[in-house]
Amino acid sequence: MNNIKKLLGILWITLALFTAYFSVFELALPKISTGHQEDVVFGIIILFILTPIISIGLGLFGYYSLLGEYDQNKM
Repeated sequence: MNNIKKLLGILWITLALFTAYFSVFELALPKISTGHQEDVVFGIIILFILTPIISIGLGLFGYYSLLGEYDQNKM
């Protein structure tokens, strides 16, 4: 079970990188480049608030999973 958790840690880190790429290049930058005020505000919120929270959270979860912090025999 602990090996599965470590493999899933790699998956979480990969998901964090994919989420960061998708949020910046597919959501935030196209919204900012439209020039409409409501789109620019939404793009800035995605770029500077949501993307770091989601990507760092997923990355830390995967990192701790790789370190073995979630192992059942760790006390």
